[in-house]
Amino acid sequence: MSGADPGSPCTAVCVLDSDSGYCRGCFRTIDEIAAWGSLGRAEKQRILDALPARRAPAAGKQAR
Repeated sequence: MSGADPGSPCTAVCVLDSDSGYCRGCFRTIDEIAAWGSLGRAEKQRILDALPARRAPAAGKQAR
C-alpha cells in the first residue's frame, strides 16, 4: 500500500437511504462519512473495500 491516504469516495450525491442506512452516492454510513477525515489509512481502505458489496443491492433495485 502506498503512503498516501485513500481519497474520499464522495460523489456529491448526499442522500441517506432509509432502508440500508448508506449514502446513495458513496455507500458509506453517516458515521463513516463524519469520521472520514480522522480515520487512518487502513480504516479508510477497509471502508473502500466494502463499497462494491454495498452497491450491488442498489444496482439490483435500479434494474427493476
